[in-house]
Amino acid sequence: MKTSVRSTAMVLPLFAVACAAFAMLLLFASGPGARLNVWNFKTGFSMIKAAGYTGLGCAVVALASSVISVRRRHFKGIFVSLIALILALIAFGIPLYWKVQAQNYPRIHDISTDLNNPPRFVAISTERRAAVRYGGVEVATQQMKAYPELKTVVLALPANEAYKTALLTVRELGWDIVAERPAEGTIEATDTTRWFGFKDDIVIRIVPAGDRSLLDIRSVSRVGISDLGTNAKRMRAFIAKIALGRK
Repeated sequence: MKTSVRSTAMVLPLFAVACAAFAMLLLFASGPGARLNVWNFKTGFSMIKAAGYTGLGCAVVALASSVISVRRRHFKGIFVSLIALILALIAFGIPLYWKVQAQNYPRIHDISTDLNNPPRFVAISTERRAAVRYGGVEVATQQMKAYPELKTVVLALPANEAYKTALLTVRELGWDIVAERPAEGTIEATDTTRWFGFKDDIVIRIVPAGDRSLLDIRSVSRVGISDLGTNAKRMRAFIAKIALGRK
């Protein structure tokens, strides 16, 4: 009789932990699956959303299971319920955190240090079979508000040396170089995001200014409306690295 009662007492905790594990699976498979082309990125986004809702539901079940197990003094049930609660809260908390973070970024995905005359894509436009058009004043206004620090970089190097430094920095960052045009002072490259494997395109332009040079960089996502700050972070990393390389 006691064995039967104990078995019944484990039904809810085991259901809760299985539910939480499923939510975690949805969450952590969403990006890699899209990157491996098992499903498209929109499906991956839906999986993240589903993981959040599933995690919330599982947290409620796990909490109820914990209370019941405590009342029954069923220590194994308490332990399993707590594991389920932790997993469920992770599955719910991560999508919630991402959603809150997304609200802090502007709904743009084309970032440039030169807002009046953004560097142009040539080779990448051919590869994408479409020109990479800049959004104009609306995009520039949002960028100035969100990333006012991203401006043309003045390098205390002649243009040819600045070009070599920029090219070396691109390689160190692991970007895939699409085109090198030293005569024009431009470099085009592509970077791949870690989670979803999104392809983002970058163009760097170096213009001589006496014994110095002016460097501009532009980073554009291929899909989506908001980039969650990815392009700006990439540009900051490049600028910081090239500044470090000059010291």
